[in-house]
Amino acid sequence: MNYQWYPGHMTKARRMMEENIKLIDLVIEVVDARIPMSSRNPDIDNLAGNKARIILLNKSDLSDERSNIKWMDYFTKKGFYCLKINSRSGFGIKQINALVATACAEKIERDKRKGIQNRPVRAMVVGIPNVGKSTFINSYAGKACAKTGNKPGVTKGKQWIRLNKNVELLDTPGILWPKFDNQEVGMRLAMIGSMNDEVLNTQELALDIIKYTLKAYPGLLKERFDTDENLNPIEVFEGVGAKRGCLKRGGIIDYEKAAGIILDDFRSGKLGRITLENPEDI
Repeated sequence: MNYQWYPGHMTKARRMMEENIKLIDLVIEVVDARIPMSSRNPDIDNLAGNKARIILLNKSDLSDERSNIKWMDYFTKKGFYCLKINSRSGFGIKQINALVATACAEKIERDKRKGIQNRPVRAMVVGIPNVGKSTFINSYAGKACAKTGNKPGVTKGKQWIRLNKNVELLDTPGILWPKFDNQEVGMRLAMIGSMNDEVLNTQELALDIIKYTLKAYPGLLKERFDTDENLNPIEVFEGVGAKRGCLKRGGIIDYEKAAGIILDDFRSGKLGRITLENPEDI
């Protein structure tokens, strides 16, 4: 399967970010903790320039905790401030104000020397579709101020959000890059739902999840679906279909229905806490 997806509004979003970056003190980048590198748009580093940077590992409840620790260490060594969060439950959200103050300490001190008191930090929130950016903003602000949805591409225009006297947020639409140089990056993005399933081969995607889980997290598929993990991935796939009643007339496996169950269970964390990439893989 060839992974490419670049809706027209994303071109507009990139242009909007370029126009507004000069107004910004801080870039807060939301990534999916299951694929922290693959869910980073490589354009963001160029667009952000020399601005203060925070990376938030969102959905950290769905990812392997050992991997969360590795990624926080990795990004910290790269010069980013990093925090693991779960926007839905609110985990980690209360720590963000202190992290913003630390990341922008030079800017705040510079303002003081100029006699500028209490000017709020202006932060741009960025992230590719479906990493939970809008849910994060709502959780951080404590109210539903940004639209949310479980489909990529919900945020289509910019909006300033005044959180408190210290921080203003600029929300931006999610941006995917025009072409994936590495198709494995595209595959991981498809796995977590950053692309529209309607343009994907979900059966192939589900099979890729099975292959990876058998290799990296042996035991999870057996625990969730009571399947024999000594079988090959296609046989495991068929076993999931049979166990979950995904059958057509004549007892034939309904692969499309079985694929939907596997994808849903992976994306919701019911299959287990799985990270699809680690720093040592880079």
